[in-house]
Amino acid sequence: MKKLVLFLFVGLLGFSLAAQDVAAKIEFKTETVDYGEITKGSDGIRVFEFTNTGKAPLIISDVRSSCGCTIPKKPKDPIMPGKTGEIQVKYDTNRVGPIRKAITVISNADTPTKVLKIKGEVKGTGTK
Repeated sequence: MKKLVLFLFVGLLGFSLAAQDVAAKIEFKTETVDYGEITKGSDGIRVFEFTNTGKAPLIISDVRSSCGCTIPKKPKDPIMPGKTGEIQVKYDTNRVGPIRKAITVISNADTPTKVLKIKGEVKGTGTK
């Protein structure tokens, strides 16, 4: 009986380790987007590009920003292994001052939560 239990335990352990190898993996081209110095009212849309380097379809279930001045847009469809996708971020450039925001990405990847950052500065009209 002990041998049977040991055999089942080892078998389940091996199966669970093998199952981890088929997870989706998300790899971003860059985890920080720098707007640099931009003028008030300019285009606030930037893109985070990523690749699914895993062996399973990548499903991004949620993308949230740290404040209402930043609106992220997630891909609707799963990203197949080896394929690329993008998360679009729109910052309200009518707010003058420094940009320091975080975007949280939640997915089925081996690292299910990833934090991306945007930075830069919005200059008012006539500001040097």
